[in-house]
Amino acid sequence: MKALKYLSISILPLTVYFAFTNKGWVTFLPMITFFGLVPLLELFFSPNKENFTKEEEKKEKKNKLYTGILYATVPLQVFFLGWFFFIIQETDLTNIDVFGRITAMGLMCGAIGINVGHELGHRNNRFDEFLGEILLLTSLNTHFLPYHNAGHHLNVATPKDAATARKNEILYLFWFRSHITSYYQAWEAENNRLKNTNRSWLHLQNRMLIYTLCNLLLIGGIYYFFGSFVTLAFLGAAIFGILQLETVNYIEHYGLLRKQNEHGRYERVKRTHSWNSDHVVGQAMLFNLSRHSDHHYNGSKHYQLLKTLPESPQMPTGYPGMMLLSLIPPFWFMVMNKKLQEI
Repeated sequence: MKALKYLSISILPLTVYFAFTNKGWVTFLPMITFFGLVPLLELFFSPNKENFTKEEEKKEKKNKLYTGILYATVPLQVFFLGWFFFIIQETDLTNIDVFGRITAMGLMCGAIGINVGHELGHRNNRFDEFLGEILLLTSLNTHFLPYHNAGHHLNVATPKDAATARKNEILYLFWFRSHITSYYQAWEAENNRLKNTNRSWLHLQNRMLIYTLCNLLLIGGIYYFFGSFVTLAFLGAAIFGILQLETVNYIEHYGLLRKQNEHGRYERVKRTHSWNSDHVVGQAMLFNLSRHSDHHYNGSKHYQLLKTLPESPQMPTGYPGMMLLSLIPPFWFMVMNKKLQEI
């Protein structure tokens, strides 16, 4: 029964279904639900501070239902993306309808494509990682895996990390710095990996080379079969998904820095180097992503096992609410710079 709360993610494809089959304001139903209703609900629920006991943790670690729920999102994401190619070209759509449906698909690209792709990309088996790659491909963000695992987790809460937002850094500038730098560092990580095994960067084992070819093939295939308008609509949805990722990156590590010793070496990553949120609605719908402090402390830990601990700095609300707050820099700085002083 503990695993069933994560089925709440099904609310997203349900609202996207209504967006795809209706017009007008209903096309924005996914946005209204996740950035309107969810932040509102989280005002009325107390944060969940409970962790599994050691006995429960052993039991839930073996429960395959948690992984099964992740697997189920893959065909769902692929189906909705394929459906999107058809419904976005209906002839009687207004500009508002088109924009609403693009944001609906984009929300799935972020909340399922990238978020679940991130979780599966941390698994230590090739099948799960492959499914993660498929999900990330739906938002053209496949470079996330080599950068995230070899760069972000290593350099988090340091100036070296593209995805760690600096104090007083504006979100809109962070979007560009984080995404462009992480793409460059993904190539750098793969090149270094191949160099250490005496291989050229132009090798089939260069994941960035394969990922880039897959991205180009996907875009080219959409253009060939559906035309330029559908291709632009897909790019819009993918970019919207990527902006969600970068906004989440922004709120997860804003202003947090690891200490350096006299030799310039950074202290090991602790649970104090990521912002944590225990707000129950977003926590369940995002597969415990908001327990981010423990995730960085142990990146291989499966999502259902992530803990909340008193030393982790706490966000004042859940992810959707914090994402909205970050869109207004003066308010964000007023709230979060004060929180930084309290740490």
